[in-house]
Order: sequence, then C-alpha cells, then structure tokens
Amino acid sequence: MPRSLRIEPAHATLGATVTGVRLAALTPAEWGCIEDAFHAHAVLIFPGQHLSGEDQAAFARRFGELSIEGQLFTNETADGSVRPPDDPVMLLLRGSEGWHTDSSFQHVSAKVSMLSARKVVSHGGETGWADMRAAYDALDAETRERIAGLAAYHSLFHSQARVGQGGASMVNGLAELRGDARNAEDPAPVGEGSSGYAPGALDDRDPPLRPLLKVHPVTGRPALFVGRHAYGIPGLAEDASEQLLDELIDFACRPPRVLEHRWEVGDLAIWDNRCVLHRARPWDFSEPRMMFHTRVGGDPATETAL
Repeated sequence: MPRSLRIEPAHATLGATVTGVRLAALTPAEWGCIEDAFHAHAVLIFPGQHLSGEDQAAFARRFGELSIEGQLFTNETADGSVRPPDDPVMLLLRGSEGWHTDSSFQHVSAKVSMLSARKVVSHGGETGWADMRAAYDALDAETRERIAGLAAYHSLFHSQARVGQGGASMVNGLAELRGDARNAEDPAPVGEGSSGYAPGALDDRDPPLRPLLKVHPVTGRPALFVGRHAYGIPGLAEDASEQLLDELIDFACRPPRVLEHRWEVGDLAIWDNRCVLHRARPWDFSEPRMMFHTRVGGDPATETAL
C-alpha cells in the first residue's frame, strides 16, 4: 500500500474512511488499493476531495460504464429559492429516505453509486448504508430456507406511491431533476440513455423481477436484495409479501450492520449497490442541501433481472 494512503474501517460491518489520496490524480497502486477496499468494505468515504463533476465522473469510470454522469439532488431551485414540501422533486427526495438500492427498478440494476456534498445543512441530512451481506449471514436457518428461491418485483411507481406520490407527479419530478439547468453547466452533464431518470425509461407495465438472495459476482458473498422498491413476491398474497419484505428490511438495517455519514462540503462517498442498501436522513427542508450524484451501470451478465 502507498505510504500516504490510509484505509480506516468503520465500527460497523461495512464501510471505511480513506485518506491520504487525491482521487483526481490516482496512481495505479492507489487505485488497486481502493478497488480492493471497495470489495472488502462495500462503502468508502473520502473526506475533503472537492471533486469537480468531470473528476467525479472520471473516477467513476474506473468501475465501469456510467449510467448517470452527473445529477444534482437538491431542494434548491436555479434561482436560489427552496422548493415547497409538496413539490414533486421534494416528494422524490422524501422517498429516498427509505432504504433502497439504486436502479433496482430497471432491468439492469446499478453497480456503484457516488455522492459528493456541495451544500450541507446544519442538522440532519446524513446518508446511511446497511450491509446486506452481514444481514444474510445473521438470518436464522428457517428464514434462509423460507426465502430461498423467492423473488420480488421492483418498481419506483410502487415505492413512491407508498410515500404518497402518484405516477404523474413522480414522472414530472424526475423530468425536472433531469432537466435542472445547473447540470448542463457542470463539466459532467446528466448522461443520456439508461440514466434511470428519463421519464421514458420507466414503464410500470413490465417491472423487473429479482431474487431476494444475490451472490456478489466478485466476492462470492451472498446478500439480501430487498429495499423499498421491492414488492409482489410471486406465490404470496399481497399482504404476506409486504409483511415479509418489511420484516427483512427491519431486521437487516440494524446495528452493527448500519453506518451513517455526517457530510462536510467536499466529501465523497461510494458504495456497492450489489450488496448495500442506502437512505437519506431527514433535514429541515427550509435549508438548502445540494448533493452531486454519479452512477455506474451494472454488468448485464450479473445485474439483469430474471
């Protein structure tokens, strides 16, 4: 390991803080250490990087092809005002307070997500992650047997409906997020195609079906694959399916399997969507908060739905 690079594991079952490195100018040895740490810890936090959108996208490309090059997640409008609580974008942000994995509602789910802080709030607004590898390890034999072979559909329409947002409002909010004028000013504009935020990319008539158990394609570790987008387990009644999925999330997302990060401007966090759930924590929506997101698409050979 390069002498200046430090990787400090968190006290949870996942996560590590990485210091002594500039992500905008990585050496091959540093990248090798970071890639190994990513597979070991699933969540890496890099304090004080202050990456441009272009640098963040370049770092993300080391992990694979991007599905989102750059996307602002903020409650602030282009003129500096704060959106009202019933704004469609705010309902989307509120939905993200539920445990989820990115792009599971698309037929090829995401591999890696990155988030950097551009404006932070005085209280709240943390990001939390939950270790689905350790969650599966902690399941009793009866539950493992019960979920073996089960799958669930994944839908953003379904998950947003549970927080009170109808389909038309959701699509309008996504279009507004994707068309934010400030994204076009950034060196890494929002990606085209399967960004996950183009209204035409969402079709609830054919939701993807995904097993509740996922084996990581690199580490070989089994992990639960659930989250707020999951619903409708074939073979179970609707209420039984909802109860089982809620119970699995409640069990999985408990200490010591949970990590939270309190953001400072310039921080970057990356996580492995193949074995981690994440969520935003609430904050006072009268305060502006701005995060910049980049996403790496999954390998179709391993992240394609059934």
